Amino acid sequence: MRLTCWRLSVAAAASTLLIGSAAGAPVQAQLALADLSLEDLSNIEITSVSKRTERLSDAPASVFVITNDDIRRSGATSLPEALRLAPNLQVARVNADSWAISARGFNSQSANKLLVLIDGRSVYSPLFSGVFWDVQDLMLEDVERIEVISGPGGTLWGVNAVNGVVNVTTKSAAATPGNLVSAGGGNQEAQLAFRHGGALGENGSYRVYGKQTHRSNTDTANGTEINDAANATQLGFRADWDKGLDKYTLQGDAYQGKKEQALPGSIVTGTAFALGEITMSGANLVGRWEHRLAEDSNVSGQMTYDRVDRSVRPAYAEQLDIFDWQLQHAWRPSADQSLVWGAEYRYAFDRLDNSAYVAFLPDHVKQQWASLFAQDEITLRPSLRLTLGVRVEENDYTGSEFLPSLRLAWKPAENHLVWGAASRTVRAPSRLDRDTFVPGQPPFLLTGGPDFRSEVANVYELGYRGQASPSVSYAVTAYHADYDHLHTQELAPSNTSVFFGNGMQGRVEGLETWGSLQATATWRLHAGFTRLWQHLWLKPDSRDRLTTNSVGLATGANPARQWLLRSSLNLPHDTELDVTARYVSELPLPRVPSYTALDLRWGWRPRAGMELSITGQNLVGPKHGEFSPEATRSAFSRAVFVELLSSF
Repeated sequence: MRLTCWRLSVAAAASTLLIGSAAGAPVQAQLALADLSLEDLSNIEITSVSKRTERLSDAPASVFVITNDDIRRSGATSLPEALRLAPNLQVARVNADSWAISARGFNSQSANKLLVLIDGRSVYSPLFSGVFWDVQDLMLEDVERIEVISGPGGTLWGVNAVNGVVNVTTKSAAATPGNLVSAGGGNQEAQLAFRHGGALGENGSYRVYGKQTHRSNTDTANGTEINDAANATQLGFRADWDKGLDKYTLQGDAYQGKKEQALPGSIVTGTAFALGEITMSGANLVGRWEHRLAEDSNVSGQMTYDRVDRSVRPAYAEQLDIFDWQLQHAWRPSADQSLVWGAEYRYAFDRLDNSAYVAFLPDHVKQQWASLFAQDEITLRPSLRLTLGVRVEENDYTGSEFLPSLRLAWKPAENHLVWGAASRTVRAPSRLDRDTFVPGQPPFLLTGGPDFRSEVANVYELGYRGQASPSVSYAVTAYHADYDHLHTQELAPSNTSVFFGNGMQGRVEGLETWGSLQATATWRLHAGFTRLWQHLWLKPDSRDRLTTNSVGLATGANPARQWLLRSSLNLPHDTELDVTARYVSELPLPRVPSYTALDLRWGWRPRAGMELSITGQNLVGPKHGEFSPEATRSAFSRAVFVELLSSF
């Protein structure tokens, strides 16, 4: 491969290297949700908004729920693909196995203002406060729902839940008995997965699974092949016990994989090197316990261990161990109050193997986070509820952070909810903000960010969710957010190096709306639209003087408009037809043209417990890119994926 020397700002280059029982029962249970009415869907129980079970129609937040049936009928083969179904997210595919995902702006491959949880386990990396999407895998057939909240969630979930929370909930082991095999392949990827479930004593159930994935190289717009193929293997288990007033869950996953890095790069202007493979491996273990004290009262606890090994040669290699303990108590002190409070302690031991190109100093760090939170929902009158909440969280970089919130919800009628909210949330510093030095030895061009403080957002929201008739439901949210102390690349007084500072502020405003129409008994339509306005500026004392300053980096990768249309049609002879159209407006910097994509899925169940599907993606128009500079941009063309699913 011909080496190309890129002239990049040292901060952008550092970020690039960082991301561098009866037969057929499981499938039939999976399909049942397709028959739910819109009213049934509005009554789906969620937990992410208040950390207790509540109906979606009662939740005073901008929350969109992706059901298991939504995922199945979309033809999605990965978690990031499934997240495209949420109209309140910005999801851009970078290459074969890399994604940029955010809510309400600030998107990048190292996006750091979206908190992601899988069965209550936070998967954000303390290295850069973001998510490595290439290792967030699971059997999508086992996902019960994905709750996507756009807007702040710091009071309940802590720092880094600035612009949104994604909470993935998998099915209990009792809901997945028997065997399931899924095999699929196409011109861009192939997958093979197996799951087995059964009883565990008198009161328990278990399942085990394995999954193998391969994704092929992509191409640029001019047809040049990009060396970005990826392979991954994952194994996991889950066990659940229900003993009277107590429920227990133990689950875990282990994975390993590797992928090619798309192109050569340079961490120092004028110094070129060939990028090696990225290798990833890790494991996690989660234990949960819940005890019901009374009809409206329970106490729960969770313990989590995460191990991450990631090697991005020749830049760095990381070994990370994270331990997390959580305790929560939910109760009703009176008929008009519902209170939830709890505590969390998180400990991480992070070890970096540095290189000549980039260094994290110190290379070995022990970090801890401790927090207390409480949220009280007060019924002022039958149709009016006030929710007050606060979290105090301690971290090693900035000390204590104060995260309050206030929400007011009014139900003028049974199927209508008007709500408003005001919240303060922060994004605490990560190792990337404080400890990054470029090159890997003196003299440094980038000298970390020794005084980097938390980014702050004060957010105001007004929303409505309603059902105009049994066949029409919709939701709309308007928001205004004031940001301060945003990340910048400051020129040192010596004019010979840069450091990370907090020299940017601004405001972000937007509109989010979506709805569903049950056109006929067998035909359902979904639509979503978002509009985003960002106005960021450098503070008067900022010395951000690089060619592409931080304002451009923060605003350039976010589409101002995007819309989504989905049609789900049940046809005779146990067949289905699903059509999805997506539009994303252009990205300003680096410029990525707007695009419209059309996907189609046809599914057929020849017998109970078996399903055959064919999914086509990007079926109209020329191939298109979604992210990154044009010279290195993957351009996605027509893709076909055929899958056979069998349960026995």
